[in-house]
Amino acid sequence: MMFGGYLNTFLFGIYPYLALATLVVGSLIRFDREPYTWKSDSSQMLRKRRLRLGSNLFHYGVLVVVIGHFVGFLAPDWAVRWALDPAVHQLVAMLAGGVAGLIAIIGLSILLHRRLGDPRIRRNSRKWDIAIVLMLWLQLALGLLTVPLSAQHMDGAMFEVMTSYVKGIVTFQGGAADLLLGTPMIYRLHILLGFTLFLVSPFTRMIHIWSGMGALAYIARPYQLVRTRRSLAR
Repeated sequence: MMFGGYLNTFLFGIYPYLALATLVVGSLIRFDREPYTWKSDSSQMLRKRRLRLGSNLFHYGVLVVVIGHFVGFLAPDWAVRWALDPAVHQLVAMLAGGVAGLIAIIGLSILLHRRLGDPRIRRNSRKWDIAIVLMLWLQLALGLLTVPLSAQHMDGAMFEVMTSYVKGIVTFQGGAADLLLGTPMIYRLHILLGFTLFLVSPFTRMIHIWSGMGALAYIARPYQLVRTRRSLAR
């Protein structure tokens, strides 16, 4: 059986920690040694056409997807069960994640077509620029494919399995990988590719996601004090 036994334990019980450790340590090393590469390398100067539409659709959609994954899988049971039973929780996740994922993949498809279809942008793209966009597109596609599959089992049981697995990984519970034995392949591919994206992020343009998270600090930052020339002349 594919992903069975020891291979399942490595891919879903050990590999996630290797990927997350690489994400954290690799990001710190890159910030220390190559701070000027901490960017997404925008191609706006080469051609603005379709960039704003595709970028906005992708970023807004994927932001909802990511937040939804964190809230849906990591929220304590007591914070969810009082309002939603597993079946309703699964339905909400399917609807919200499905719509947001569809918006994100449409935006990313526009960006992918722009990057591959425009000769100037393609010549100025690194191999990893194209690879990471393809990986993100595939990850969104796998996520969307889980929606009709989940619709065939609306009792919430599969959603509970996925939630227990994610919480097991986050809380370092042994045997979390065993929860995925017997689950549909598409779920496991989606999980595996997700951790692989974490693994490669410190070495690609994906590193700029940390800057997006850091920008949240601006919400609590005091107002900037601006002095005019007139006030300085006094």
